[in-house]
Amino acid sequence: MEYNRDAVQRSGCSARQSRGSEGGSVMIILGVILLILGFVFGISILWTIGIILIVVGAVLTILGATGRAIGGRKTWY
Repeated sequence: MEYNRDAVQRSGCSARQSRGSEGGSVMIILGVILLILGFVFGISILWTIGIILIVVGAVLTILGATGRAIGGRKTWY
């Protein structure tokens, strides 16, 4: 039986693709949590790290949604 890579990617069975779509979301959620904790407790470093995580998560999510290889990688984690 031959391995048809295109058929596996179209069916959504690839573990790499499913992990790539979650990476940005996790970073955004963690960033929002840190923003809230930083605001509530008045800790500015949490506020700063939260903003950075939200921006990086958004960029990775946008890059992953393009469907094209960017910087030599098809998926970003």
